[in-house]
Amino acid sequence: MTIFIRQAEITDAKAVAPLIYDAIGDIANNLTGEQESPKIIAALEQLVKETSNRHSFLNTFVAVANDAVKGIVVLYDGIQGTILDQQLEAQLAQKGFHLTIDGEAHDDEYYIDTICVSKEARGLGIGTKLLQFAEEHGRMLGYQKLALNVELEKADARRLYERMGFNVTEPWTIIDEPFHHMVKSLH
Repeated sequence: MTIFIRQAEITDAKAVAPLIYDAIGDIANNLTGEQESPKIIAALEQLVKETSNRHSFLNTFVAVANDAVKGIVVLYDGIQGTILDQQLEAQLAQKGFHLTIDGEAHDDEYYIDTICVSKEARGLGIGTKLLQFAEEHGRMLGYQKLALNVELEKADARRLYERMGFNVTEPWTIIDEPFHHMVKSLH
């Protein structure tokens, strides 16, 4: 199977949204202000189509095989993340949801916000290809560090990230949940 990675397009939103939801779980409830899965996925689709939030198609890259999205990676830097989160907080406030979105990266880090491979495509090396793409893309843009956060209970994911050269640098909290903040040097 030939896999290529490209910038997401607005038309990818329907395929991208469930992968975001699969990757971030309950965090999606907070980012969308919704509680039921169909509504959460619909709200995530809308976020992907917009340009003013972290999960915008502008920050998303898709792994494609046989004309189908098999995986995603969402990338931005820490400064951009703060700006995008402020914009999303304002959108949520207009809907009556008042939330402060936790920062997920330091200002000088190129950040992997979300990475996910569809269930039927797992084990084919797509996750590794997406991580390699993130590293190459970050390096091309001139960043010195690539970062991500992994939930404490996701030991398999942490081992993959460690094999790829990431190291746990500090504990991190996102919406009152503990994570490992992991960083890889890009120089």
